[in-house]
Formats: sequence, C-alpha cells, structure tokens
Amino acid sequence: MSRWQELTGGTSGHEYAARFAALAGSGKDVHGEARFCAALVPAGARVLDAGCGTGRVAIRLAELGYDCVGIDLDASMLDVARAHAPDLPWFRADLAEFDPALLGIAADFDLVVAAGNVFPLLAAGTEGGVVKRLAGVLRPGGLLVAGFGLDAAHLPVPPGITLAEYDASCTAAGLAFVDRFATWDADVYDGGGYAVSVHRTGP
Repeated sequence: MSRWQELTGGTSGHEYAARFAALAGSGKDVHGEARFCAALVPAGARVLDAGCGTGRVAIRLAELGYDCVGIDLDASMLDVARAHAPDLPWFRADLAEFDPALLGIAADFDLVVAAGNVFPLLAAGTEGGVVKRLAGVLRPGGLLVAGFGLDAAHLPVPPGITLAEYDASCTAAGLAFVDRFATWDADVYDGGGYAVSVHRTGP
C-alpha cells in the first residue's frame, strides 16, 4: 500500500479539490507547476501528469494547448478530475506497476511531471522502479520533472526519499540531471526542504 493510501484511505478527492479551490478563491496562484512545465516544452507537447490527483496540473496545461494524460491510483481524486475535465484521458493505475501498453497509451511523452509529493507518498521501496517506468515513457530528449518535500515541514508523512537517492534512481534509469530549483517558480535551490528536479533522457 502506498503512503498516500495509508494517509487518506483513498477517499479525499473532494476535500483536496476544495482546499485548492479555496486557495484560488483567496487569490493564491495554484498553477505554478503548469507554468513551470510550460516554460520547458512548447504548446502542443505531450505531457503525462503522473500522480495527477484531481487533475489540477493537467487541466491547466491542456488549457494552455498541451496534449495531456493523467494517471493516479486514487479513484476519489480521479472522480474529481473527470468531473472537471471529462474530455481529457484519465487512467487509474499504480505508478509502481504502470505499463502504458496495458492502458493503450503511447510511450512518447515530451514531459512527465510528478507534482504534489508523489515520490514521498509512494509505497516504500518502489521509488526507483517508478522512476524507471516514467523514464520509459519519455521520447528521446524528454524531461522528467518532480517536485517533492524532503523534511517534516514539507511533508504529511515522514521523509521517504532523499535527493541523492532520487538522483541515483534517475541515473540508473538513463536520465541525466538538468537542473534543480527550490520552488515551482524556479527559485534557486539552496539545500532547503523542498526541491523541483529536472532530468532528461538521452538523445
């Protein structure tokens, strides 16, 4: 069972969506992840939102002209995503067992984004395998972008993966380090408790 399932029981979709709706209603910017990704690949690029939750990132990128697919294990989150964007392809799948062929998805994404603490909330021990599976759906030169917390202040669960471990998993999956930031606004990473990492497949 993933840490996310242990934490929420897989029933928190509407509560999660309501929290972000309240933030947006108060004037907070809730589209930093989509803006970050849009700066990396041009409109029309194919994007996989891995651990898409309620679809906030994929929906915004689709509005900006990207070809988006969302996958998540939490049915309650996907129910919200489908309600808000019924025309987008949403798939229920465990990232640790993700096989695009079984879902009829072409493995030629320009960018895969894993936002919202996806990696720390995976089942313990599956992180490296998930990196390999996500790297495997990227076209040559494609990008894997992951943002997640590294300490108790930035996570709802005890820290589960370090940057060194994540980078090692990326290297093992054939990905090269591109850059790292402290926020989705591309602030310089200074060793803090949250990091957004960009890795690239070979040519």
